[in-house]
Amino acid sequence: MALEIGQKVKVARLRDRVSRDVTTRLGKSGVISQFKMVDGSGVGVVVEFDDDNYSTWFFEDELSPT
Repeated sequence: MALEIGQKVKVARLRDRVSRDVTTRLGKSGVISQFKMVDGSGVGVVVEFDDDNYSTWFFEDELSPT
């Protein structure tokens, strides 16, 4: 899936155990604000959520375009 900054995405699943703040984002939509290098070779996607200005990163396969 090709993701771009400014694209609206939905959190479709969570790969790992995460904090409650992140868990409550499952099924919610946000906008991609930037990309982030993770674990040396992977790329994460930083998503900002409009409802409370919260942002965090996800793996690409955890997101789906809306």
